[in-house]
Amino acid sequence: MARELKGTLDAQDLHVGIIVSQFNEFVTSKLLAGARDALRRHGVREERVTVVWVPGALELPQVAQRMADSGKWDALIALGCVIRGETSHYDVVANESARGIAEVARATGVPVTFGVLTTNDADQAAARAGGKLGNRGYDAAESAIKMASLYRQLAVEPTPVS
Repeated sequence: MARELKGTLDAQDLHVGIIVSQFNEFVTSKLLAGARDALRRHGVREERVTVVWVPGALELPQVAQRMADSGKWDALIALGCVIRGETSHYDVVANESARGIAEVARATGVPVTFGVLTTNDADQAAARAGGKLGNRGYDAAESAIKMASLYRQLAVEPTPVS
């Protein structure tokens, strides 16, 4: 019979880091509240959560890399908000923060979830940060828990079949 693995919301004994962009803090503070709520609801003790604030979304991957390299955290959550403006700066920040965060996860073996909103305006951001469309910070935290759970399962050697 095939072995099937799936991440669970069992957050027992997890150490989780949350990296939050200060830029658009009126949104990111709500994403952080959602992430902390999810972690608490799934059993992550407050003393096992570290919150690190960075200036903007482009700095998220830099700090995620440093934290992942330390080996102190089972999962990391990157939270930010990039709202489209009048210049192409939006595209650079949105693309590079996404690429950087994904690269950290691939290179380090530590799950790093992407909770960065990329919206056209502040109303869309508010709708995704605790408004009518939920809280993407909460979602990113649940994904981090599931990925940490999955990584733990993958670390267990399969029993040989005779």
